[in-house]
Amino acid sequence: MSTCLCFACPEQETVSVIETCGKFSHIAQPGCNFLCCCCGSAVSGTLSLRVQQLDVRCDTKTKDNVFVTIVISVQYQVRRDAVFDAYYKLTNSTTQISSYVFDEVRAAVPQLNLDDAYEMKDDIAKSVKDALAKSMEGYGYLIIHVLVNDIEPAHKVKEAMNEINAARRLRVAAAEKAEAEKLSVVKAAEAEAEAKYLQGQGIARQRQAIIGGLRDSVADFQNGITDISSKEVLQLMLVTQYFDTLRDVGANKHASTVFLNHAPGGISDIAAQIRNSFLEAQAGAVGRAGPSK
Repeated sequence: MSTCLCFACPEQETVSVIETCGKFSHIAQPGCNFLCCCCGSAVSGTLSLRVQQLDVRCDTKTKDNVFVTIVISVQYQVRRDAVFDAYYKLTNSTTQISSYVFDEVRAAVPQLNLDDAYEMKDDIAKSVKDALAKSMEGYGYLIIHVLVNDIEPAHKVKEAMNEINAARRLRVAAAEKAEAEKLSVVKAAEAEAEAKYLQGQGIARQRQAIIGGLRDSVADFQNGITDISSKEVLQLMLVTQYFDTLRDVGANKHASTVFLNHAPGGISDIAAQIRNSFLEAQAGAVGRAGPSK
């Protein structure tokens, strides 16, 4: 706002309060306004009609005894129809608004726990706005918005809250990891059981095929040579199979050292052991198959 002798020129969205001999005269609107200087008219002060913001930092305590600093942003404006009240009824509008904010926040927050205060920021803002709007209406001020911009507990409290959240997330992660490991172990066990079952079936079929082959070989050998018993033929074939096995073991580069008895009596014992093993395997296969109908 600029003044020059007997003229007052308030800026846009600004009004000037004109007094004559110390008494209120009128409100000068934006633009050029003539003043009767000879009669004692002068500009007492100016008021902005723009929306203004006041940030208030309030220290208080929550219900669970945590001291916090709450930042409240109040957006307010002088009512155009109440410029007189806004100028003359309050000496310092920002101090008055801050006092009401302190009073309302320190009445509402101590009833809430810290976690609830974070969740109910909108309720706190609404409570402060309602109280301010009702109180400042008589002073010519309009409360437009009240925002709770931040809730700041002590640094150690923040660290404790972060540690609690981290521990909770680690517990969930550990449970999920254990569940995944359990599923992996179960699936591996099921796969191993299935593999062993199929391997057992393969071994049983292999033994049955060997027994069938030996039976056919004995029958073919007896058809060509009649003066030899089936037992002797079977022993001869088993011994032949035994030496073939030794040859395969020796041809394997990863084979370990094997100590065997190669005396004539030992060979007959080995043949008897192999024969008994085949007979036991065949008896077991027949037992699993059940009685034939």
